[in-house]
Amino acid sequence: MRHFLSLLDYSAKEIHDLLDLAVFLKKEWKSGGNRPVLAGKVLGMIFMKPSLRTRVSFEVGMKHLGGDAIYLSPNEISMGKRESIADIARVLGGYVQGIMARVFEHEHVIELARYSPVPVINGLSDFSHPCQILADALTLQEHFGSLNSLKITYVGDSNNVTRSLMFLSAKLGLHFTVASPPGYMLDEDAIDMAAPIASASGGVIETFHDPVEAVRGSQVIYTDTWTSMGQEAEAEQRRQIFPPYQVNKALLKRANKEAVVLHCLPAHRGEEITDEVADGSQSLLFPQAENRLHAQKAILVQLLR
Repeated sequence: MRHFLSLLDYSAKEIHDLLDLAVFLKKEWKSGGNRPVLAGKVLGMIFMKPSLRTRVSFEVGMKHLGGDAIYLSPNEISMGKRESIADIARVLGGYVQGIMARVFEHEHVIELARYSPVPVINGLSDFSHPCQILADALTLQEHFGSLNSLKITYVGDSNNVTRSLMFLSAKLGLHFTVASPPGYMLDEDAIDMAAPIASASGGVIETFHDPVEAVRGSQVIYTDTWTSMGQEAEAEQRRQIFPPYQVNKALLKRANKEAVVLHCLPAHRGEEITDEVADGSQSLLFPQAENRLHAQKAILVQLLR
């Protein structure tokens, strides 16, 4: 049985196959609707964190494919507290055909998958955000026509999105750079996971403190909030540290002249990104958000059909 927990678990061919399937399903939907290939299937959605995009895109995706989805809030499932994760996985797996979990600790989705009798999808964990990055890859493929030879730069707080973006780049042989302040860089363990994969695929991984140096020649600039959920106590301190890493017109001018901007949203406008860039001609923020639906439909079809 296959799960979708991290892009590290998928080969380059498997990632491209998912992207091809997402392209097909998106065209099919735009041409009049998807066939009900998941008729009779139900996705159980465990949320330990709130979300607009994750909940709506998975729920709508299941409906487009003829299935259904059930939302389970933190009040209904307190994983590892009210009930053990192993018990939750086995009980829920007896009712539904797939489980999507949006959690704080990555170990929780790993444990769900370990005991679940049905496929488990990582809707977000503190370690990785593979659904988001698959949607980002779809967006870039649509825009550039191909992912080949892209240089992608992440600017800001190195987090779960940064790791997954690095893993995608390593798998597909892309040039990935990241610029973060000292103390907020990518962890060495994650880099050590990605480095041999990048070496084998022809990819490049580089880390910088200087965002101007990192974006030079880049076709893609990616950013995210300076303070993620669970880090609220650090918000004021981070606001003092991160302003040099804001994605604004001045930084954009240092990249490739055809560079595009991505942000996984929600955005704190005026902090990590300016309105001028988020709403500008080089922004792909909203096609990127829409593609969560189509990329995740590909994951659902691949795992649940």
